[in-house]
This record gives sequence, structure tokens and C-alpha cells, in this order.
Amino acid sequence: MTNSFNARTSLKVGNKDYQYFSLKALDGQFKLSRLPYSYKILLENLLRHEDGVNTTRTDIEALAGANLKQLPAKDINFTPARVILQDFTGVPCVVDLAAMRDAIKKLGGDAAKVNPLCPVELVIDHSVMIDHYGSKEALDLNAKVEFQRNEERYTFLRWGQEALKNFKAVPPDTGIVHQVNIEYLARVVFDNDGLLYPDSCFGTDSHTTMVNGIGVLGWGVGGIEAEAAMLGQPSSMLMPEVIGVRVTGKLAEGATATDLVLTVTEMLRKRGVVEKFVEFFGPGLANLSASDRNTIANMGPEYGATCGIFPIDEETLNYLRLTGRSEDQIAVVKAYAQAQDMWWTPEAPEAEYTDVLALDLSSIKPSMAGPKRPQDRVLLTDVKANFRKAFEAEQKMRPSAGPVQVIDGGKTYTLKDGAVVIAAITSCTNTSNPSVLIGAGLLARKARALGLKTQPWVKTSLAPGSKAVTEYLAKAGLTEDLEAMGFHVVAYGCTTCIGNSGPLNDAIGKAIQDNKLSVSAVLSGNRNFEGRVHQDVRMNYLASPPLVVAYAIAGSTDLDLSQEPLGKGSNGQDVYLKDIWPSNSEIQEAVAKAVTSELFKKSYGDVLKGDARWQGIKVTKSETYQWDGSSTYIQNPPYFQGMTMTPPGVQPIKGARVLAVLGDSITTDHISPAGDIKLDGPAGQYLAERGVAKADFNSFGSRRGNHEVMMRGTFANTRIKNAMTPGVEGGVSRYINGAAGPVEPIYDVAMKYQAKNVPLVVIAGKEYGTGSSRDWAAKGTILLGVKAVISESFERIHRANLVGMGVLPLNFMEGESAVSLGLDGTEVLDFEGLAPGAQELTVNARKADGKVVSFKARVRINTPVEWDYYAHGGVLQYMLRQMAR
Repeated sequence: MTNSFNARTSLKVGNKDYQYFSLKALDGQFKLSRLPYSYKILLENLLRHEDGVNTTRTDIEALAGANLKQLPAKDINFTPARVILQDFTGVPCVVDLAAMRDAIKKLGGDAAKVNPLCPVELVIDHSVMIDHYGSKEALDLNAKVEFQRNEERYTFLRWGQEALKNFKAVPPDTGIVHQVNIEYLARVVFDNDGLLYPDSCFGTDSHTTMVNGIGVLGWGVGGIEAEAAMLGQPSSMLMPEVIGVRVTGKLAEGATATDLVLTVTEMLRKRGVVEKFVEFFGPGLANLSASDRNTIANMGPEYGATCGIFPIDEETLNYLRLTGRSEDQIAVVKAYAQAQDMWWTPEAPEAEYTDVLALDLSSIKPSMAGPKRPQDRVLLTDVKANFRKAFEAEQKMRPSAGPVQVIDGGKTYTLKDGAVVIAAITSCTNTSNPSVLIGAGLLARKARALGLKTQPWVKTSLAPGSKAVTEYLAKAGLTEDLEAMGFHVVAYGCTTCIGNSGPLNDAIGKAIQDNKLSVSAVLSGNRNFEGRVHQDVRMNYLASPPLVVAYAIAGSTDLDLSQEPLGKGSNGQDVYLKDIWPSNSEIQEAVAKAVTSELFKKSYGDVLKGDARWQGIKVTKSETYQWDGSSTYIQNPPYFQGMTMTPPGVQPIKGARVLAVLGDSITTDHISPAGDIKLDGPAGQYLAERGVAKADFNSFGSRRGNHEVMMRGTFANTRIKNAMTPGVEGGVSRYINGAAGPVEPIYDVAMKYQAKNVPLVVIAGKEYGTGSSRDWAAKGTILLGVKAVISESFERIHRANLVGMGVLPLNFMEGESAVSLGLDGTEVLDFEGLAPGAQELTVNARKADGKVVSFKARVRINTPVEWDYYAHGGVLQYMLRQMAR
């Protein structure tokens, strides 16, 4: 590897000598102090990987001299230092690698070449569900059920751990991937045999951005892009705009980090930061703990940014020290950051940004977000009005027959619209932040002392992102108080935040379904999309952990907690939220006493060992995986069937039919659900036909190693609305062959078209593919036979995933849409002008009466490398041919 700038130099830290690529080698030619922190990381990455082919001197000079106000449409490469995975997305990654080993042997290559070239760390956190709650035994019972359901998947991951180099798996019931990343895995500065460089990572989960809070540049990618990174393929990206957020002030009494991040999410969504970097700076950083920064960074996907990054400073080092990193590592981080001008102080000069927004911390007020999108912030004072407005809209489609009397386990109560049936302290977004967890515990203590109890219809749960949380809650003496309110530890995993909320009590679920009640969930998560949290819950609100406890006590979102009582205390008097809300000083004092470095060292002391169940999994080491044709969890995917060394090239799309016409904000949850598998759907029927009992269906997320299940689940979300089937919710469409056929599952319709070799198209509105980094939203799309998606706009990760799977992403021209063009899904589509490098093409849509609607569409294949992927049929095929050669 060559470096034309002679940038490699030495750095002595303590008694040890290191090497690094110094940005100061460019200082004579460029004024680097004006560059944002994130650009310095990108620049170092280019400098270190300069080879004259993939990364050239011209690339380095373009980035170093960039005018952030007027960026050229120039693509650069980025090579992350490592890759992190969670098991829902990690299993299909390992499945793909196993399939590539088989395929490369058939092409005459060496299977051992299919092997990670950088550190890959997988954290098993997405599989556990809340089947049991409300007792001290819930944690062990849920873990037991988790292993029973997922032993086959876990055995496969153990095979991967044995067969693949540079691959480690953090066992189940340890924590949530992003919390484990910030508390243990993140290096901040990487030491690779004495060569120092900024830690950076790709993750197969959109909330990988959480690590931005401690100065690590990382973001979520689809599994296919992660696999490319594992195998040494640099990621191509356009030079990003960087939106600066100048932070001032200090959080007021009663305001939490959750209130702050919901405000930031609303603000940045309104600004529009999709495919942009966001960078926080300004004097207010001194008033934000690293945990607060991590919370803000975590929700980068919700505000739409590629990343939401903070610089390295003394607070970063304080956090590394608190979480048990060594003093030697901390010294290296500080010395390297200072040497590279990546160290922030309040006196540091401001960098230049594409645009600058203002964030005054003192203006933050108690808030929630909902009922259907995380960017829809609602002041706590307005939650009641917000619920009622949403409820009125629901009534027009599905009138409620509530309230209804419920007899449940010997208890009788009245269940009303607005009832909170799920109250979950969940997600790394908030459980990584001691201030809001301690705050929830203190609120529970005060509520308990006054004699308050949670309502009997509320399913309560506490699912921390790491074992350090339970250690410090116990040390603070708050565990019993939380348990008294029903918040027993149920798991160390994502649980409710990703839809693994588990079943409601039968009587409650039946009452909701039979009477079409609009009930609520309140969770400390980061997403509340339709159908995500629980299929019976239509109103979902994001809130801080203390508010989760408060709403479990109140039992309804049809209340104004700022004015109305939570309930009556043991003395018969009304108790209000203000009566039990802990002060900032109370929280800070408890945090200072309970949260210590020793707790984190203890929690992560033997993190890879796992419990007896994990240790008991037996695997046979082999170069290639021995596929079991009868497995309903792991199957050899069809991506490489019939593949030759000659790429197919860019193929024409003619005579295409429309599979679905969808609206705005279609999420990857809509496209590829992660939760419950319904018995009467194509995926449920597939499993039932193979002898799997409904109780053992598990979730779509756990079945991602089996393409047969996943393609049947594509577009199977119960809340998705296809304009081709007006008035019908769910994953359905119509087969059109002359006349429109009956309403059928989308999978069945797609298979009818596939049998006749008819290519398919999906039409959508704005923000198509928002949400998780879910590569199955693209994999399922291509396996259904969809060749193109035409939308008003895409979210970043899903657009890249579509290209990576060989699906053509197109945008309507500005101001145009399916509605404005009169497209209803009955048309036959021909695409003209599709050729390598095309920036736009013409779509001719022929209606049943012979009339043709012609319109232009922007081609969203953004870089030459992406065109290479598309011409090969996808990035996996591209890499396989490269390795086989």
C-alpha cells in the first residue's frame, strides 16, 4: 500500500512507541482545522488506505479541500475498522458466508477465502421474548424458552465461530449490541499491532450510530454491505454534507435525556438530514454526559442521519474509565486525538459545516413521541389531546365497541380505549443511561411509599441493555421498588423495542380484538411504528423510563399526567406525577454512589463465556456448513444458483406489473416484519405444513436464516396499506391478467407473476424504507421478483440494500407522485434508457384502455461501484466473482 503524502509517523505514549498516519502531513496544503471532526476521520481513512486504485491522491485532496457549502458529487471509499452484528441480522450474514463458501468451490475457488478480514463481533440480543413477566423467575424462564426456540440458530452461530476467523459471538442474555459496544467493544482509537487509527464500525443494525456518542464513527448498514466490509470491500459513498448542531445551555429541572433526544429527532427530521452526517459541537457539550450523548447518537436513524457524532473530549475519557477500560488505553485515546487535532475543548475553534442549527438545552421540556412515529414529539401536557385525535381517526376505519369488562385471572376490571397494556423499560437508547434508570427507580420508590400500584391490565417489564444496569440498581437499593411496581428484570435484550413484547394475557388480547379497542403501549424505546411493538396495540408512545413507570400506574394515555392524578395513595388522597418525580439532585447523588467502574468490570469480566446452556451447545468444526434440508431455521439461500463467472450486466425491464402501491413512511418493518408469524399467512402455512406447532413459530426475525419463510413474510405487516386493495389492511394485492383478480396475500400474487416470468415493480411515497437496517427488506423484495422500486424518496440504508440485491431504486421527479401521475397499479410498465451510469430514465405506464402515461424517474444508483454491483446482480455476486478469480 502506497502513501504519496509520507504521512506515516510515530507517536510515543508512556513507554510505548506507535505508528499512525498523521493528518498534519496535509496541513501545508490544506487548512484542516476548519474540517468537521467526522471529516477528519474520513480523511485519515483515505490516507491510510491510499493504494492508487481504490483510493487515490485525488480522493484525499478532494476531501481535505472540500467546501462543505458546495460539495461536489464525488464518491469516496470508506473502510471500517470492524463490523458488529446482532443475531437477527447476523444469522443471515453467516448464512450468506456459508453459502458463498459452497458457491466459490463450484466456481473453482478456495472456500477459505470467504472469511472476515477485520474483527467481527456478534451480540445475541434480538431473540429473547417476554413470555413471562411480573416475577423474579421471569428472567430465567424467558432465557429457557429462548434457548428452546433458538437452539438450531445458536448451534449455527457456534459453527460460524469455529469455522470463520476474526469472528466472535457474545452469548445470549448478556446485553444489547449497542450498549455492549459502547461499554465494552468500542476501542475509540484502534491499536492494530502498534498502528493507531480511529475506531470505526459498520453494524447490521441501524442504531449502530449509538457509538458516535463516544467519538467513534459508525453507522448501520444492511447485512450485504456488512458482508462486503468483512471481506475487505471498501464502501463507496458520496462526500456527505455535515449539519452542525451548536449546543448551548443546560437541561432544566425535570427534563431528561429522553426528552432531549425526542426534541432533537423532531428538529432534525424537519430540517431533513437523510444521507447527511450530523455533528454536535458548542459550549453545551460540557453539560452533556457521555450517556446523554450516547442517547442522542442512538436515535440517528430516527432523525434520518447517517451518523450523529460527538468529538472526543475529557468526558469521553471519563466514560471509558467508568466502563472499565484500562488507563493505558485511555492514555492512547487522548494522545492520538490530540496529535490528530480530534480533541475537543470548549475553547476549540468551530469547524465549517454545510448548515448549522441551534439547540438550547434549557428549552427542553418533558415529552413523549407517538402514536406512530418517533419524530412526532408530543409535550407531556398534550398527550391526552394527541391520543384523542388519533383515536378519532381510528374510529372512522374501525369503530370501537369499548369499554368492556374483562375477567382475567380472578380479577375483574374495565378495559377502555387508551388503556396502557404494555409499559416497558426497554432499549439501549435509555437503559444505557444511568440517570434515567436511576430516575425510574426513585420514582418507583416514591410511588411505592405512597401506596400506588400499577394497573392490572398493564404488562410491565424491565429489560436492561447490560448486566451493569442490574448491578447498579441493586447497589442503589432500587430493585425492590421497581419490582413492587411490576418492573422485574425479564431479559437482557431488545425485547419490546423490536416487537418481542410477547403475548398479552388471553383475556386482554381477546377483549381488544373482539371489541376493536385502540389500546396503548408506553416504552422507553426508539421506534413506535405501526404493528411493531405488538399487533394488537395501535397507539405506541416513546417515553423516558420514569414516565414508563408513571403510565403503568396511571394505566391510560387518555389522561393529562401534568394535571390529573396518577391514582390514589394508601391514605385515599390523589397522587400526582409531581408528587413522585425525583429531582435532578436526587438522581445525580444516587448515580454518583451506585454507578462505579467495578460494576462494569465485573459485568464484562467473562463476557464471551455464556451460561451453561450456551456452553452446552456442541458443534463439529468444518470448512463448509452441512445444510439440513428439513430445517425451518437455516437454509442455503438461492442467490448463487446457476451463477457463472460472467456477470449478467444491466438487463432491460419490460412488461412489468405493479405488486403494490404504497404511501409515505413505509418502514422496513412494513416490508419485512420482525415479530409474530400469523398462522393463516403464507409463512405460517409453510411452517405448519412442515409440522411446526404455532407455539413454536417464534418470530420472523428469528427465521431470517430461512429464505422460504422470509420471502413469504415480505410485505406481510398487518398494518401495511396497498392502494390496489382499498379498505383492506395487511400484506395483500391483486393478480392482474386482463381483469383484476381477488385480494390475495402478496406472496401468492408474486408467485403467479413469477410463474409467467413477469417482472414486478413497487410504487411508494416519501421516506420509503425508513427504520431498521433490515437487509431482508431488500432480499425479500428481489426474491418476490421485484425488479424496481419507484418512490418519492428513500431512506439511506434501504436504498443501498436494494442496489446490493440487484433491485433498481428510482425516484419520481420533484413534485410528481403516483397520485399526481394517476398511477393505480393496474398499469404495465416499460423502462427506457436503463444503462450503466444513467441518471434518469423514462417509464411508460400502459393502462388497460391503452392510454400511456410517460414520466421521468431519477436513477438512485449513486456511484460507479454501485453500478458494478447492479450489473453483477448484486454485491454478493460481485464479491464472489472477485474472490473466485
